[in-house]
Amino acid sequence: MSQNKASNNHVSIKKVSLLEAIIPVVVLVFLLGLSVFLYGDDAQSGASQMSLLISAGVALLIAWKNNHKWADIEKAISHGIGNTVNAIMILFMVGSLIGSWILSGTVPAMIYYGLQVINPDFFYVTACILCAVTAISIGSSWSTAGTVGIGLIGISAGLGMSLEITAGAIISGAYFGDKMSPLSDTTNLAPAVAGSELFSHIRHMVWTTFPAITLSLILYLIIGLSVEGTIAEINIQGRLDLLDENFNIGLHLLIPMGIVFYMAFKRMPAFPTIMIGSLIGGLFAVIFQQEAILNFVKADHATALNMFDGVWRSLFSGYVSETGNAELDGLLSRGGMSSMLYTIWLIICAITFGSVIEKLGMLKRIVDSVIHMAQSTGSLILTTALTCIGVNILAADQFISIVLPGRMYRLEFKKRGLASKNLSRVLEDTGTVTSVLIPWNTCGAFMAGTLGVATFAYMPYCFFNILSPIISVAYGYLNFKIEKIDNEDVVLEQEG
Repeated sequence: MSQNKASNNHVSIKKVSLLEAIIPVVVLVFLLGLSVFLYGDDAQSGASQMSLLISAGVALLIAWKNNHKWADIEKAISHGIGNTVNAIMILFMVGSLIGSWILSGTVPAMIYYGLQVINPDFFYVTACILCAVTAISIGSSWSTAGTVGIGLIGISAGLGMSLEITAGAIISGAYFGDKMSPLSDTTNLAPAVAGSELFSHIRHMVWTTFPAITLSLILYLIIGLSVEGTIAEINIQGRLDLLDENFNIGLHLLIPMGIVFYMAFKRMPAFPTIMIGSLIGGLFAVIFQQEAILNFVKADHATALNMFDGVWRSLFSGYVSETGNAELDGLLSRGGMSSMLYTIWLIICAITFGSVIEKLGMLKRIVDSVIHMAQSTGSLILTTALTCIGVNILAADQFISIVLPGRMYRLEFKKRGLASKNLSRVLEDTGTVTSVLIPWNTCGAFMAGTLGVATFAYMPYCFFNILSPIISVAYGYLNFKIEKIDNEDVVLEQEG
């Protein structure tokens, strides 16, 4: 009797078939497409989340059929969500930072001076370059978008430029800088997973990255030069006057941004850096924007309690602007932790789906069935690129899209005599840069929440992020700048 019980407790787990691995993916693609068709940009307000959870449910049915234990899957989901806690906390802090920086006058000051300095004809290309330089210096696309990017979005609205194209230029520049910076997490992660050396990896990326950013800048320049007629109709001076009437504008209000840049440059972790920036913004609001705080909280006297109330509200629910100008009010009524709740909901649902299919071996099953078709160097690089993009879509995490394909293809690249820096370059050219193009990926959700532009809306204008994978794969088929294993790689492999 006891032997029968023991055998029942140790039911063998069946391996997932290719068909079973594909079914949840097909369901997800169908439901996400349906949600976008029905709700458009509002799909991220609930429909996309439900699509991910229903698809995870389909995968769980397959898991039950194959004798997987719920406890093991639950542990995998908890682990996956646990790995995103840092990103979630950063998102909350970015929401607070936006609210406090608007109330403090930091964002209005960025808009105010930007409207006077930046030439509208060269705005998009300038935005891209500014974000690229910033991201190279601090090694973070997220911090770049959460500081300089917010200001550029405000300037764009003030000039009557396209917010979607502006967001694309910000993201293109930020991801170029992040990708080429030795301070970046992903730039260090890719060579570590592939088995190459950091600066060898960066030098090898130059061949794909610089053509991509050059073509992107040319496109932004062409677009910028073609919108001159629209800009002439915008009353820039009227918007400057409104900003001046509602905030005490001054260059000193840019100090909080400078402090955040300094801490990021010194490699302080993102969460405390942004949190400190938020609190400094609140302090600046109390010192320099008392009238704005009183208008915000609908109070008559500048008491300590009213000042605290204004800053407190800006941190948790964001700032509400009432300048009388609808466009300016729409731009400045933003921020607060609560503004990130839909984004965080999306991330949790996406990670739940990704954790389930990874635990069940569905991702590996799909990849294993594809790799045998990659006979040439070009097809191997294409397969690696598609795997990175696919993992970004299915697992919803940029780091997984680097680590998982890196582990899967490292031995295959070595078997074919290809230097490991080829693999690390493909991981960055595809895994790093395409993560921001997927609404439910942590990066796509972050950028949409921070810049206030839906992912599908800015996606067509992220020229760098679109061109990088194309150029990387083209090099593989042309066998251009594809390095073979040399003595340096052998040494690195032995040291690893």
